[in-house]
Amino acid sequence: MIAIVDYGMGNLKSVEKGFKKVGVDAIVTSNPVVVDNAEAIVLPGVGAFKDCIRNLSDLSLTESVVTSINKGKPFLGICLGLQVLFSESEEFGTCKGLDIFRGKVVRFQKGLKVPHMGWNTVRIINRPPILSDIEDNSFFYFVHSFYVAPEEKDVIATTTDYGTTFASMVWKDNIFATQFHPEKSQELGLKVLAGFGKFVRKN
Repeated sequence: MIAIVDYGMGNLKSVEKGFKKVGVDAIVTSNPVVVDNAEAIVLPGVGAFKDCIRNLSDLSLTESVVTSINKGKPFLGICLGLQVLFSESEEFGTCKGLDIFRGKVVRFQKGLKVPHMGWNTVRIINRPPILSDIEDNSFFYFVHSFYVAPEEKDVIATTTDYGTTFASMVWKDNIFATQFHPEKSQELGLKVLAGFGKFVRKN
């Protein structure tokens, strides 16, 4: 069973429905014990970085999420669930993240329309297993005003252009995280969720 972490922010039902459409068992939960016992973790989210970090802490979910990742449990972060994996964010002042990856979450340059919203292409730099059925330069749906700037470039799986070239997905071992929203990306998004489900079954 995959645990979709409910910390009060995110398209939880859309993610859950997406997994069900591709035949993958997933449950929405805010219970740390359920997260601890799950085969895999999904951390979705929209909204402010600082609120996410606070809510995870207030619900005693931070340790469960970090421990699961460190144990090698398959993990999928979506949008804000990608950003909080990094060391810190500059959104509304500096805020510390989970520090799974070294790097910062930074705002798009002035002069660009933000949030970056709508469909954009994803260029595959280092193909992760959950994108095995996805063609290079496929379109996915985005909505975000900040993006991650990893210190370790080898974790960058895909990039996207919007005023600058930014990391739209990162991957290392058991950790996958997308800036785009698979649950809003129609058929291709479902393929990504199915790919994660396949990875979970194999591991």
